[in-house]
Amino acid sequence: MKILFTFPGQGAQRAGMLQNLPGTERAVAREVLGAEADLLDAADALQHTRAVQLSLLIAGVSWARELERRGVAPDIVSGLSIGAYPAAVIAGALEFTDALRLVALRGDLMEQAYPHGYGLTAIMGLTMAQVESLIAGTGTYIANLNAETQIVIAGSDEAMASVATRALEKGANKAQRLAVSVPSHCELLAEPAQKLVQAFSEVTLSRPRCAYLSGSTGRVLWQPEKIADDLAMNMARTVRWQEAVISANEREARLAIEMPPGGVLTCLTRKATWDGETISLERSGVDVAVHLATRLRA
Repeated sequence: MKILFTFPGQGAQRAGMLQNLPGTERAVAREVLGAEADLLDAADALQHTRAVQLSLLIAGVSWARELERRGVAPDIVSGLSIGAYPAAVIAGALEFTDALRLVALRGDLMEQAYPHGYGLTAIMGLTMAQVESLIAGTGTYIANLNAETQIVIAGSDEAMASVATRALEKGANKAQRLAVSVPSHCELLAEPAQKLVQAFSEVTLSRPRCAYLSGSTGRVLWQPEKIADDLAMNMARTVRWQEAVISANEREARLAIEMPPGGVLTCLTRKATWDGETISLERSGVDVAVHLATRLRA
């Protein structure tokens, strides 16, 4: 039986999320980013994509390494969107300092491409086919396939609001604008993604120590060049979280531990025919995670 570490994407952030972190990751971030590192999780800073993504990277790596210090190491790692970066660091494929620089650039590229008026909206209670019929001709795109009836669309605020209204009329349980200020995971970000590909050409990745499971393809990647491509291009590729969970399940992962902040992936993992236990580290605590992992390994 195996352990899966999961790392959340944008929308999970909250003010103060970097306070009282374990380990030295925030000090390392300060060395790389300067004084900016001390302000990333302020409420006003989290209005910006760069700060959100850096905060999620730092928090994810810090808490995952704390679990490793407590004797809980992952067999598989996977992240949703920006969560792929801390996943790659914990897998040993990407150096943390390189990840900090790349994520800072990623956030800048995404925000510069769409400084305002765009984002993501989650539609719950409708199938993929139903959502596809709703977005046809609207200029919006399928961004995330999180669960069978939880689908995220990307586009302009006006277009998404129109689709959301029609979705509710069609029987959706909920249509919620997410706390993401760019239209991620669709062709609208193809150009910024290519710029990030160029940045990755100057970074050396390594073969991961544990299975790196792509949240974009639902497949495990071992080759450094394929992981680099996955990281650089995932901003413009549909998230297939349900497929990733099914893949982890097939690889006998039976405990999924979501790194802080929040518990969104914990809920999504449970909905994706997960056979084992799944917990949010923030809500359950490190001691509970260690206990469950020890019991699983026994």
